[in-house]
Amino acid sequence: MRKPNDLNYLLFIFPALLYVGYFSFYPAARAVYLSFQTPHSHFVLVNYKSLLYYGLSSAVLNTVALTVGALLIQLAIGLGAASILLREFRGKRVFSALVIIPMGVATVVAAVTFSFIFPPPPGGYANALLELLHLPQFNWYANTLASLFTVMVADSWKNTPIVTLILLAGMSGVSPDLYRAAEIDGAGALRRFIHITLPNIRGSIAVALIIRGVSEFNIFALPLVLVGYRIPLLTTLTYEFYSSASIGDYYYSLASATILLAFVAAFILVVLKLGGGRR
Repeated sequence: MRKPNDLNYLLFIFPALLYVGYFSFYPAARAVYLSFQTPHSHFVLVNYKSLLYYGLSSAVLNTVALTVGALLIQLAIGLGAASILLREFRGKRVFSALVIIPMGVATVVAAVTFSFIFPPPPGGYANALLELLHLPQFNWYANTLASLFTVMVADSWKNTPIVTLILLAGMSGVSPDLYRAAEIDGAGALRRFIHITLPNIRGSIAVALIIRGVSEFNIFALPLVLVGYRIPLLTTLTYEFYSSASIGDYYYSLASATILLAFVAAFILVVLKLGGGRR
């Protein structure tokens, strides 16, 4: 029987490569190319320089802060929920359903829901809880940090389930013999988690961070519904330029989108580097 060569395999995947290249890489490459153009000049940095006057620095800082904060929350809750789901207990099916349900909620619906939980004072379910605990009401949009925290909480509720499922799949692959041996040696639950669980799920953590990190950098609808343009992000800044009618703003939007693409690519490389060690 004739052994297939590499060319045959390439022919099978060529349609997929063509599709991804034309609909993903080509538009991205063209956006980067056009970001260095103007209606009258070519290969200039004027678009990027002009962004500094339109809040680029604050948009970058807010986007990075939102991404890091949301990922930390989702990773922490995801590790806890996955550790619970790994065990057998009464009510596990109900708990599993409660963990997964937010995945089925549309982003805009989640944003509207959290706008009732965290409205400007007075009122709102969050402030009602604070009042029940005899604490003063809080303006969840009083400043940039408060607004970012509100978006982090809403986004984490919506997207923690996917992180939990990925981490649960990684934890399920860890051999129980490792835990039993460590328990015999006197290692407690915390030491077993740090020295056995975390090193063995580095790949799963990297996958979860890449999937969610890319989405966090591109977060748009949720903060736009919750806080509008009060906290500029790279996505809202790009959309603001793109939705305007002037030709100059169109090139600014391409420059802003290119910066966002660079952040996403750098983030992926960093996570791959951190999670690419030996298992």
